[in-house]
Amino acid sequence: PALNTLGLSMARIDYEVGGLNPPHLHPRASEMLTVLEGTLYAGFVTSNLQQGGNRLYAEVLNKGDIFVFPQGLIHFQLNIGDKSAVANAAFSSQTPGLVTVANVVFGSTPPIMDDVLTKGFRVDKKVIEALRAPFCSYDQTVLHSFF
Repeated sequence: PALNTLGLSMARIDYEVGGLNPPHLHPRASEMLTVLEGTLYAGFVTSNLQQGGNRLYAEVLNKGDIFVFPQGLIHFQLNIGDKSAVANAAFSSQTPGLVTVANVVFGSTPPIMDDVLTKGFRVDKKVIEALRAPFCSYDQTVLHSFF
């Protein structure tokens, strides 16, 4: 409540050993991550193809380290240490939004048509079905009868 109307928000993130905050983005905010305990591998990927885009910027972060994720870019954190890790995330918006890439692409309702995903990811339908399986709760055979 103390941050209400100030255009900021915060979150505490706890990571078990091997724990992952999967690739995601915040459409309405940049994020500043501060490691409080443990060791994280964190990074983001740029999006400008004309200027060397799709470049990964990643670092191993330890207690006291800070990493900034620009607004709208896909980013992640992985606990690579041998104990739990804790971090605080500060956002430049009260409503940063959260889009988790795999959940959105492979778990949408209704599902994205197979042809879109096979062509977009340049893989065959079996790969898409395997990637979709952990995220979907519907019968995948309906995907083959869209058109």
